[in-house]
Amino acid sequence: MKTFLMALSMMVGWGLAGPVLAGDDYSVTPKQVWEMTQEQGEDILFVDVRDPVEIMFIGFTDAVDANIPFLLVDRSRFSEDRGVFAMDINPDFVADIEAALAEKGLNKESLIVTMCRSGSSRGKPSAEYLRERGFPNVKYINHGFQGSAVSSGEMAGFRVKNGWQNAGLPWSMNINPEKIYRP
Repeated sequence: MKTFLMALSMMVGWGLAGPVLAGDDYSVTPKQVWEMTQEQGEDILFVDVRDPVEIMFIGFTDAVDANIPFLLVDRSRFSEDRGVFAMDINPDFVADIEAALAEKGLNKESLIVTMCRSGSSRGKPSAEYLRERGFPNVKYINHGFQGSAVSSGEMAGFRVKNGWQNAGLPWSMNINPEKIYRP
């Protein structure tokens, strides 16, 4: 298991984690999550699992209950050949999720929704990680906060399709200081 987690961490840090797989039983769309937060917000825990520095540069939605990073950037380990910093699983991730659930009066059986930038590199893996640790009702936002990059045309390389931002849902560059992760 330790080898798997290390390999996953390296894949994510190097951008090699594959695309979000369609048709799994625990992906939800940004619009579905927005509706859930509006209709049953007190009964779910909606978590942004990105590193807070990433949020600072990409944007934030106050619809989340908390920012609890799944992977944290290790600025002491830089891959010269890949041009990226290593990312490691947040050792407090599960404990922080449990604390956020307790703060809302929820438990491990409650619905938890995770969101990262694209859905595939931290959203889905964080949902799987929580499920493996006894949280049976975890979902992740397919295509995440920023969505997918287009492969051709004038906007090639830009994340301008799908995802929270591109669905017209509320977000801004302002971070709610009460919700952002601070170690």
